[in-house]
Amino acid sequence: MPVKEKKREDSIKQYIEEILNDFKLACRSREASLLGRKEVLTGKAKFGIFGDGKELAQIAMAKQFQKGDWRSGYYRDQTFMMAIDKLDVSSFFAGVYAHADLKHDPHSGGRQMGGHYTTRNVDDDGEFLNVMESKNSSACISPTGGQMPRLVGLGLASKLFRKNKALHGYKHLSSKGNEVAFGTIGDASTSEGPFWEAMNAIGVMQIPVAMSVWDDGYGISVPKEFQTTKGSISEALAGFQRTEENPGFEIFKTKGWDYPHLIKTYKEAIELCRKEHVPVLIHVEEVTQPQGHSTSGSHERYKSKKRLQWEEEFDCVAHFKQWIIDFEFEGQKIASKKELDAIQLEIKEEVKAAQKKAWEAFSGEIKNELNTAHAYIVNMASQSAFAEELNTYAKRLKSTLNPFKKDTFEVVREALVLTRGEESNSRSQLKDWLNNQQGINAKKFNSKLFSDAKSALDIPELKPLIEGDDHVDGRIILRENFKILFNDNPLLTTFGEDTGHIGGVNQSMEGMQDMFGSLRVMDTGIRECTIVGQGIGMAMRGMRPIAEIQYLDYLLYAIQIMSDDLATVHYRTNGQQIAPLIVRTRGHRLEGIWHSGSPMGMIINSLRGIHVCVPRNMTEAAGMYNTLLQSNDPGLIIEPLNGYRTKEPLPSNFGKFTVALGMPEVIREGEDITMVSYGSTFNLCQLAAKRLEEMDIDVELIDVRTLLPFDREHVIAQSLEKTNKLMIVDEDVSGGASAYILDKVLTEQKGYYHLDSEPVTLSAKDHRPAYSSDGDYFSKPSISDIFERAYAIMSESDPHSYPDI
Repeated sequence: MPVKEKKREDSIKQYIEEILNDFKLACRSREASLLGRKEVLTGKAKFGIFGDGKELAQIAMAKQFQKGDWRSGYYRDQTFMMAIDKLDVSSFFAGVYAHADLKHDPHSGGRQMGGHYTTRNVDDDGEFLNVMESKNSSACISPTGGQMPRLVGLGLASKLFRKNKALHGYKHLSSKGNEVAFGTIGDASTSEGPFWEAMNAIGVMQIPVAMSVWDDGYGISVPKEFQTTKGSISEALAGFQRTEENPGFEIFKTKGWDYPHLIKTYKEAIELCRKEHVPVLIHVEEVTQPQGHSTSGSHERYKSKKRLQWEEEFDCVAHFKQWIIDFEFEGQKIASKKELDAIQLEIKEEVKAAQKKAWEAFSGEIKNELNTAHAYIVNMASQSAFAEELNTYAKRLKSTLNPFKKDTFEVVREALVLTRGEESNSRSQLKDWLNNQQGINAKKFNSKLFSDAKSALDIPELKPLIEGDDHVDGRIILRENFKILFNDNPLLTTFGEDTGHIGGVNQSMEGMQDMFGSLRVMDTGIRECTIVGQGIGMAMRGMRPIAEIQYLDYLLYAIQIMSDDLATVHYRTNGQQIAPLIVRTRGHRLEGIWHSGSPMGMIINSLRGIHVCVPRNMTEAAGMYNTLLQSNDPGLIIEPLNGYRTKEPLPSNFGKFTVALGMPEVIREGEDITMVSYGSTFNLCQLAAKRLEEMDIDVELIDVRTLLPFDREHVIAQSLEKTNKLMIVDEDVSGGASAYILDKVLTEQKGYYHLDSEPVTLSAKDHRPAYSSDGDYFSKPSISDIFERAYAIMSESDPHSYPDI
């Protein structure tokens, strides 16, 4: 056979094979969705949300997804994950069952419900992997639109890796910025604010993001005419379309059932995005949702018969099948209906086998635990006065249909309560077994909130060296420290409102953009949610970003993405991904309702998984940056607003000195009262302590320094052993951070053992502080408030020496 003819024949064969493989994949994913729903409805799993109806579009997208690319996606992207070989059917079902084992559910080890996908970006030593050797997915989250903010950073990282030549050597992180960040979202979720904020930021910065919208016409039961202006996200975003004069997005439209057009559209869109760093929007219309939104209900309740009939007719798998039957390539048929029917039947059996394998692995472990516990309880019954009740417990265990771990543990704990006071070998064995299993399951479900390797908690304290008498403004301390850090680490970058050109509203980055360039010290728009998201995505890609939120009150715009995404990255991926972002802000004591809030209770209770640092001055703040930048953990540093112009001793070891997180500092030793505070309010406590000293009241003054973690060595409880009196001063509202501190000291540290009088908390009034100096004075703790409350404590215990004021 001539070479030319052989090449043509091979090309035809390869093309046909690719189409049939795509058909097999579409069928495999569809069968997984159908069977997954059944598994939920029969009680084997708690909830199911699947990607049926989106198979063809995701296959087309996956063809353009290269090694080094990143996804920030939607919880219906199972076909895409299968297409890039990051999800097989067994692990799909392991996710449905929430199998708490990374060997079976490699995406989260049972910590997230099915449909939430991730790939590893660090090794067991906490070092970044060569992500250029893999196709990468950032960890999914459920909140609709929540995947959008980090998409900004995933795309921006490519731009920075391309334009900053100093980063070209980091070949394990980027190939000179040729990577595309792929975003996916359901049409109704484009109504969310994070979507619009992210799209605007992407368009402004011109970063390589390919945004796909799966448009199935509904947001649960609400049709898109109630969701989106003009009933079309591409029409609503038409003003984002780039022109010859102005940059923007290139907008594409295609249909979810049209295989050849999908292939063509994605090829054109991604080539443009990758080569020219032009962001693209691919609006995939006429997508169907064969099983409705989720296992929570039936779409027959809200879709008309006409709509349901249309969805059946335009189902993408059925349409693809018919297209294959009708289509001829170079005069050659691809496959007959009979051949495709056989493929579908074969795939159905394959999926059933994979499901069975996943179920046996998941349920087998649970049944082994159940059988062990059953044997212990039966044995215990033979040695107990409660034999009848224990045998009933044993029967209850054995009769449980599709048990979960909790079914076994509840019965065991009830049996131990029933037999309290009895002593037998079998009871001791059961108790030992329970304690051992509790430890095992704590690792499965409660571990890896922070990094095991390169943890910020492992960084020891190194004090600043003060070699002379020079004192400078606090802002200078920060600026000089940042200069050293930026010189030492090309991956370090910072951005925020007014951070770049003017060096920040408080001038702590003065001259830094001139020194390090606008690719490393950047201004951003007023968009706090995506400022933080930008940092998350960049950190996932191996950069070391510091995202600046101008004032603490503005953090509320970003609290959702910090809580749902940043704080949970390491936990929800079971330690497989990190995003070591530092969020920098400033707060406390500025005057005005909108610029002086201290919502610390809200912050510490919504950001578990992020270190929350509350320095009293800028030297402390600088040390905290130095600590966090040596770790893989995310952190929030709240600089004290009134400290930028306050004079501090000038250290000589910038970039080196560190603060040990969770280690309070006793600033003033005393015998009478333990006074605990942080941040700007701590500085008021220092002034109040001097006044109290004049009254012969000896205050032990403790700066907690970090709220998360809090006093890891129980310094405060040790102080209470000496003073027996506790006062907590906080400028959050009552029951905010003061209640948190009180719980930690009295309950966790057992500090109540040492108290001779009632513990006192002094907080702000239960409203936002009124404007002006008088507003601050009457809204938040003042020096006189602190003084008088401490004096009252002493007066109560010794009224003769300390008569009422």
